[in-house]
Amino acid sequence: MSGDETGARGFPAFAARRGSRARGQSWWGKAWADALEDTSLEEDALKNGRAYARTGRLGPITVSPGRISTTGYEGDTPFKTVLTLEQLDEDDWESLWEKTAERPDVVEELLAGELPPDLLEAAEDARVRLLPGYGDLEADCDCDAFDHPCKHAAALCYQASWLLDEDAMLLLLLRGRGAQEAQDELRSVLLMQAILGGLGDEDEDEDDTDTDADAGAANDEAQQEQTQAAAVQLPDGTPAEEVFGRAPAPLPELPPLPGPPPGQDASATGVGADPLEQLVTTAAVRARELLAYTHGFTAEPPAPLDLWRDCVRIAATRPGAQVLARLREACGSPQQLDRAAEAWRLGGSAGLDVLEEAWTPPQADIARARTALTAGWEHNELPELEVRDNRWTLAGTGLQLRYGRDGRWYPYRQEDGRWWPAAAPRHDPAEVLAELLDG
Repeated sequence: MSGDETGARGFPAFAARRGSRARGQSWWGKAWADALEDTSLEEDALKNGRAYARTGRLGPITVSPGRISTTGYEGDTPFKTVLTLEQLDEDDWESLWEKTAERPDVVEELLAGELPPDLLEAAEDARVRLLPGYGDLEADCDCDAFDHPCKHAAALCYQASWLLDEDAMLLLLLRGRGAQEAQDELRSVLLMQAILGGLGDEDEDEDDTDTDADAGAANDEAQQEQTQAAAVQLPDGTPAEEVFGRAPAPLPELPPLPGPPPGQDASATGVGADPLEQLVTTAAVRARELLAYTHGFTAEPPAPLDLWRDCVRIAATRPGAQVLARLREACGSPQQLDRAAEAWRLGGSAGLDVLEEAWTPPQADIARARTALTAGWEHNELPELEVRDNRWTLAGTGLQLRYGRDGRWYPYRQEDGRWWPAAAPRHDPAEVLAELLDG
């Protein structure tokens, strides 16, 4: 999978599923398939689509706001298939989040990255349609079939339910909102409701008698806790005026800057400008990796570098000739260091792992890669592949693809009996192979 939260996201082609069901198996996958079948008048087209979806002959799928697309081949003839779904407007989204905010269980699951089935009830209350209805899903394919929808478009409709099995939040993306954007909007609605609720309680307290003072104070305290809880989830960049109803007080004047540090001759310390720049850059990259883990963008924190990997990292930054010569001499194998540094330059720490480690990928990943290569191959016949672990060698060409644990394919080229990294990795093995053959 590739892409970002609010724009297009790419998914590898599905492998053949002979003998299995064509409808999604999760709650949302089944709901999508039900909506598709309930709103279609062409039972034969759906039947052909179910059969074609299981063949694994559709290519990689791209999902973006209001759109699902794929490409494939029918014999030697390429085709492109696009499904379009009407996006919700701003008023629809606002109404949906207001109704969702009334359901604490739904709010909790949505903010945790899940799409609860009860969201459909909130959508009905808001008079908003999430699943496709009559005339809501349009299909277009440039094949020559007379059926509408053709088997390619119908198959893509069913494969969309498989995507919802893997990530139900894609339904929001199809309606116009990425997961992060949807969560931020919901948090904003929760915050505003908490603030307005607190203001309403304050007005009522002014009319209460002295005998109700204790109850009013307790209610104020509860509202304050609710407001603080919502503010913890406040989206970044929200102006203070929106939160507190008034502009913040001006900050005090900054204290004067301290004087410059005492000068020191670089020749005396052995540290010049270039090594310092490299250290600063390395620290920034390390900080970014730690922040990515802290914010949930990566599953694990960055692993500490051992002596070898740190040497490779330094060599990959193209240091001065003197530093590089010392590194090559210290490691005892200059060519090994050169290869490792090139792998790091092209793929980072994951690229070094691909160079040094062989492993056995899951069968599903292997099947998707074969499908992608077959679908994306423009010549008469795909070159023979010798597959060993995560390394796919094109027989007699001196070219190789290596599959990394990060889900990317790394191109390699044989030089003087050794495999050298050839270019930056990509998620689509067909693109990597085409670049290798054109190089």
